[in-house]
Amino acid sequence: MKFNNVVIEDYGLYLPEEKISSEKMEELLSPIYKRLKLPQGRLELMTGIKERGVWPSGTLPSDLSANAARDLFNKGNVNKDDIDLLIHSSVCRNFLEPSTASIVHGNLELNDECTIFDLSNACLGMVNSWVVAANMIESGQIKKALIVSGENGGPLLEETIKRLNEDETITRKSIKKYFANLTIGSAAVAYVLTHKDLCPNGHKLVSGAVMTDSTANKLCQGDGDPNSLFMETDSEKLLEHGKKLAKNTWAKAKQRLDWTEKEIDLVIGHQVGKAHKEIVLGELNLNKRPTFDTFPFLGNTGSAALPVTLALKNDREGIQKGQKIVLVGIGSGLSSIVLGVEW
Repeated sequence: MKFNNVVIEDYGLYLPEEKISSEKMEELLSPIYKRLKLPQGRLELMTGIKERGVWPSGTLPSDLSANAARDLFNKGNVNKDDIDLLIHSSVCRNFLEPSTASIVHGNLELNDECTIFDLSNACLGMVNSWVVAANMIESGQIKKALIVSGENGGPLLEETIKRLNEDETITRKSIKKYFANLTIGSAAVAYVLTHKDLCPNGHKLVSGAVMTDSTANKLCQGDGDPNSLFMETDSEKLLEHGKKLAKNTWAKAKQRLDWTEKEIDLVIGHQVGKAHKEIVLGELNLNKRPTFDTFPFLGNTGSAALPVTLALKNDREGIQKGQKIVLVGIGSGLSSIVLGVEW
């Protein structure tokens, strides 16, 4: 993939005020911790996650996404009437039908010529959506796309705690497949992509690559309705497949970008946890390049993780104009996308 005319115009965020610390999570899991004699503190020690955000019970993904979009529009750089494509890209959706994008469209009162649809691909949903929207901009089908994600990990955390404490058949070995659930957090984000002629000072999407290893599609599987989510993950095998796939994807992206590792000013990866970051960036030979982490205080926020991290890096520390940024996305299934952005 290569882009000549697409830029990121602006972004918006909506983050939860309420947090649950890893220490508090372990308190909530005290029945199974005592039964299996699990050591206190292992959750934060193994992941680097100190806390994760949660929304009030009953919060809808569409409301989260709409609030992130409102934050974007309130900055005054984008007129909502100019949006001609809306993609809702999170794992979390209000229901199977109609599209959650239709609810967001109504909440935001976007124009009636705006194309809408959901695009969900595990943790890669928003980055996938950037590529789809960018290609539509390149082809002249649209001029301005709003891509939103509203991830609500609360129901998954609640259901996992309940099952772990009540299921007497769970052992020290079998509990491993539920461990990833306890890293999940919540966040919402919105980005607008547009043609460079409409935003000369935008952040340029340059090029990238995508690869898929569908032999790993059984290593992380979730099921359930929006109010009762559940997931089982073979974290060790998923990481093994993921680091290899990301390495191959980076090799292809590097050729298309014509960038070397030493030229990279910033690397933003998917926010799974400390060990995942160190292993994946080490495999890509990017572990010595500057990065930014949100997993310590947000947890793993699914499709929102990478774009939220890019936005918070700019908000809190600033990204200099012209800096070369590599975005490394990995989603269960298993897919990987690496994109280059020139800020």
